[in-house]
Amino acid sequence: MAFEGLASKLQDTIKKLKGKGKLTEKDIKEAMREVKLALLEADVNFKVVKNFINNVSEKCLGNEVMESLTPGQHVIKIVNDELTALMGNSESGIEFSDSGITVMMLVGLQGAGKTTMAGKLAQQLKKKNKKTLLVACDIYRPAAIKQLQVVGKQIDIPVFTMGDKVSPVDIAKASIEHAKSNGLNVVIIDTAGRLHIDEELMDELKNIKDSTKPNEIMLVVDSMTGQDAVNVAQSFNEQLDLTGVILTKLDGDTRGGAALSIKAMTGKPIKFVGLGEKMNELEVFHPDRMASRILGMGDVLSLIEKAQAAIDEKQAKELSDRMMSQEFNFEDYLNAISQIKKLGPLNKILEMMPGVIPGVNTKELQGMDLSQVEKGTDLTVAIINSMTKAERKNPTLISGSPSRKKRVAAGSGTTVQQVNKLLKDYEMMKKLMKQTKNMQKGMKKGMFGKFPFMNQ
Repeated sequence: MAFEGLASKLQDTIKKLKGKGKLTEKDIKEAMREVKLALLEADVNFKVVKNFINNVSEKCLGNEVMESLTPGQHVIKIVNDELTALMGNSESGIEFSDSGITVMMLVGLQGAGKTTMAGKLAQQLKKKNKKTLLVACDIYRPAAIKQLQVVGKQIDIPVFTMGDKVSPVDIAKASIEHAKSNGLNVVIIDTAGRLHIDEELMDELKNIKDSTKPNEIMLVVDSMTGQDAVNVAQSFNEQLDLTGVILTKLDGDTRGGAALSIKAMTGKPIKFVGLGEKMNELEVFHPDRMASRILGMGDVLSLIEKAQAAIDEKQAKELSDRMMSQEFNFEDYLNAISQIKKLGPLNKILEMMPGVIPGVNTKELQGMDLSQVEKGTDLTVAIINSMTKAERKNPTLISGSPSRKKRVAAGSGTTVQQVNKLLKDYEMMKKLMKQTKNMQKGMKKGMFGKFPFMNQ
């Protein structure tokens, strides 16, 4: 989980403050000492930590907090606001050209993931009806051109290449003309990297910049490198005047130092974050939502957006209608599981849903081994897939047939007991749906009968 260590420590510190009816200056100082240590352990730049603590301390020691009946809530708001400001306050989208072609340069060190990121960006732009061209300007790394072509084919995006004998500057210039003549409106240039920053690399990137006049120059950097990522960002920014940063591997960065330091140290916003290896695991960076996640307040907006993007609305409506009409069968069961899986791993979903289960500490749920839950889901899918089409549509065919149960268990690598449990769960769900429907009818009749417009 991103920011796992920092989030845990900050939440524990704030919990202590919330438990106090009135705060003293000593309470604030002790809390800020803990916050400072947590930020330093998260590999946040020392200057950034110092300014952050000073700002939070000054606001926490104000009369509004010290004399409040709910001082803990005030402190949470102050810390949340300062974290948000630290990461840029609001999202920073792509600056598209008002007329003509939008040119984007991706820069960074070798191994940062520029080529894959070019594909992820292209796929995201495709959803916004942008016609994108990927450009192979890394002529040095073995198989770099081939890798971009594979990525392009995977997401059905054209790739422009002139081989590895033409200069990157000439390739970049030619790609823009190619885009114009083929009705494309976004060009993403995948540039070469080095193992370290050197004069030769920077000169080449400057020449590409001068010849293409890009709307965006975005640095792709590995968030797990912490302070090194910040140093790299500063160096590239000094030479190229970046428009933004893309952090990769944020899902594996338990510290979060790069995400909390880059904007403050370079003045450049984080525009996107990579949260996995799959092509769809790229998100727009929202500072306010990330601050909310760090403080354990969840990120429901991102979850809703993820659901809207992943789940077929028509299918979901049909599934809901079938469940409420008790026509729900194992074909629908499979469909429901498929829709839920599109949202991603359970731990990532829980991270966005604090306090969703009354009386249950979501933080504890996030720390649980959820692999058993996901394994159980996989077993369910295996059992259903071992049924015939007729059995999936009419589960009663299996309920009264021991031989069918044995066949399904053998075909799915499970036991008859596990098949029986699934059948029992299915019947319980049908009863629950019936109760829910009856309850809705009763509420509608009893509560809204006097208001005809509510029954339309």
